[in-house]
Amino acid sequence: MSQGPTGVAAAEVAGLRQLGGRPTLPAYLRQLWRRRHFALELARSRFRAENEATRLGAAWIVLRPLINAAVYGFVFGLLLPSSTRPANFLPFLVIGVFVFQYFSSCFSDGARSIIANMGLVTTLRFPRAVLPISIVLQQTFGLLWMVAMMVLLVLISGEPPRVTWPLIVPALFLMTLFNLGVAFIAARLTIHLRDVTQLIPFITRIIFYLSGIFFRVGNIADGHPTIQLLLAINPVHVYITLVRVALLGPEDIVVGAWDPLQAWLLGAAWGVGFLVVGFLYFWRAEDRYGRD
Repeated sequence: MSQGPTGVAAAEVAGLRQLGGRPTLPAYLRQLWRRRHFALELARSRFRAENEATRLGAAWIVLRPLINAAVYGFVFGLLLPSSTRPANFLPFLVIGVFVFQYFSSCFSDGARSIIANMGLVTTLRFPRAVLPISIVLQQTFGLLWMVAMMVLLVLISGEPPRVTWPLIVPALFLMTLFNLGVAFIAARLTIHLRDVTQLIPFITRIIFYLSGIFFRVGNIADGHPTIQLLLAINPVHVYITLVRVALLGPEDIVVGAWDPLQAWLLGAAWGVGFLVVGFLYFWRAEDRYGRD
C-alpha cells in the first residue's frame, strides 16, 4: 500500500506555505509597492538622524566631497601633466568627485543594509528589498544638496549657464537605477559572505581611479584602444561624463569612443540592466535573509 505524502509534501498538499518562504515575483512586487511609504519614511528618518548627529549637520553632505576635491585637485593638479587635464579642471574635478560620492555611498551602505538591520529583519515581516531601496533613497536626498553645490561651483568657475543643464536629471536618474542594482547585489553578497564588507573600500578605491575623476579617459593609455574602451565603458565613468556634458558642455569633455547619443544609450543599458539583474538576484534569496 502506498503511503500518503508526509512532512513538507503533506503541507504543500494542504495548501500550507513555508514560514518566511520566498513569494512569487509578482506577489513580491505587490508587497514592495504596498511598503513604499515605509521605505520612504525609513530613508527620511535615517537622513535626519545622520545629519543631526554633528554640529554642522547636512553641511557635511557637500563638505566631505568638497574637501576630497580640494585634496585631489592639489595633488593631481601638480602630478598630472596638463595634457591629461581639461582647461576647466576645477569644475571637471568637482563633478567627478561629487557624482562618485553618490555611487560609493550607495554601494557601501547598501552592502550593509541587511546585516545592519537584523533587528528589523528577524522581528518584522516585510519585503527585504525595502532596506536597500531606503538606503539609495537616503543617499538621493543628499544628492540634491550636492547637485546644488555642483551648479554653484560651475557658475563660480566662470562657466556660463547652458540649455543642457536639465539633462543632469535623467543622467542622475539612470545612475540611481544603477546604484540600486549595485546595492541589491552587494546586500545579498554580504549575507552569504560577511567578509565582503572588508573588501568594499578597496573595490571602491579601484573604481575611483578607473573612472576618470581627475583625468580625461581619452588621453590615458594613448595608443591602447582596448584599454581606453574598457575605461570609457566603466558605468561610473559613463554617468560622470553625462553629468559633465550636461553642466560643462561637450567641447572639452571626452565622451569616449562614441557620440553623446551612444553614451546615453550605454548609461540606460547599465542602469536598467543592473537594476533588473540586481533585483532578481536579491529576490531569489528573500527566504534566507535573517536565517544565514
